[in-house]
Amino acid sequence: MGRTGNFEPALLFMGLLYPAAESGAAEEAWSRCAGRWGPEGLRSPDIPFTWSSYYDAEMGAPILRSLRCFREPVDPSGLAEAKIFTNQVETDLAREGRRRVNLDPGLLFPSRLILATTKDRAHRIPLRDGIFAELTLLYEKGGWRPLPWTYPDYRTPEYAESLTRMREIFRARRKRAT
Repeated sequence: MGRTGNFEPALLFMGLLYPAAESGAAEEAWSRCAGRWGPEGLRSPDIPFTWSSYYDAEMGAPILRSLRCFREPVDPSGLAEAKIFTNQVETDLAREGRRRVNLDPGLLFPSRLILATTKDRAHRIPLRDGIFAELTLLYEKGGWRPLPWTYPDYRTPEYAESLTRMREIFRARRKRAT
């Protein structure tokens, strides 16, 4: 019989999506998240978000993506709480009902990357309060492997490079802690 227990900590990261003209809103959003989860561990370069025009009408183009993680690992059971918090930050920073930043929290483990979402699909697992978890990438044979539903931007070498750096930092930190 299996036994219950605590989860191994994971690295909490955010995908910040924002119009180039709203970098101040993105930094304010990140500051609020850092106030909740602590200092930044790593930040990717800004990556042009050219994979979809879904956000253009609401936010305006051009849109950038920044992948960032926090320094200290977290209990992964708090993923839904992270999404609820980031949704509130998005609402707080909106102007005239339009978001100026989109925050996509996720968890990075040595073997996988999980995103939080409010959109229900067959491959997503309900957590709580309308928040779902999606296994988005697997780390196998030295690289990130997308799944059939992985978003196009998360399939790119730019994302893989930043996520791999986050993974390496996280693994080194875990090794030092043992």
